[in-house]
Amino acid sequence: MEGAVITIILFVGAIIASGIKIIDQYERGVVLTLGKFSGIREPGLRIVVPVFQRMIKVDIRTNTIDIPKQEVITKDNVTINVDAVVYFNVVNADKAVLEVANYIYATSQFAQAALRDVTGNVELDSLLGKRDEVSQQIKDIVDGETEKWGINIDSVKVQNIELPQDMKRAMAKQAEAERERRAKIIAAEGEQMSAQKLGEAADIISAHPIALQLRNLQVLTEIAVEKNSTIIFPSQFMDTVQSVKDFMAKEVK
Repeated sequence: MEGAVITIILFVGAIIASGIKIIDQYERGVVLTLGKFSGIREPGLRIVVPVFQRMIKVDIRTNTIDIPKQEVITKDNVTINVDAVVYFNVVNADKAVLEVANYIYATSQFAQAALRDVTGNVELDSLLGKRDEVSQQIKDIVDGETEKWGINIDSVKVQNIELPQDMKRAMAKQAEAERERRAKIIAAEGEQMSAQKLGEAADIISAHPIALQLRNLQVLTEIAVEKNSTIIFPSQFMDTVQSVKDFMAKEVK
């Protein structure tokens, strides 16, 4: 008799204990009473009626979903492999439980479809150069669909874009040709500026013949820095010296 009483007490205690729930700060508890939604339980110590009530905990922290590589044909008929990552969180725990069987799996599948649709409607150059815009388009599509499940999409980031080997070689050649084009343009601009400066110098020398003589003397001065150099003065040099003397005498007067 005593054994039966103890058994009953233990059974009742186990039932009561099963109704004591602890909800963490990052969770919300969705309570179903006789199979019907009856409310949300906030973090802390909570009591549910065993047998009649059931509580499902939902994590409301930001979660991540890795979208596996998707083989996509871009708008300009280039086959690529592209993957992405989705950041999301639950804003309505009741909808996440009542509106969809597995909200994480459903969000992942819809994000894969959106990734294929968006990347398939843009050209390769746009996909490579405007990755943020493409990611934003995918986010808007996924967010619009998952809103009814109580899911908020924080962001979507397109990560790796794998190109075919022949396309990589073609892009490398294109980049090399572009660098060579820029180098030739810079060299041509340098030649143009040099020619302009030489023309200006020629105009100055033609207007002032003595400037050429002074330039000759400056060159000789620069050569004389090398002590092991032998300088041979041409006969015209004496005329240059005399011209400089005459010019200086005229300036003094």
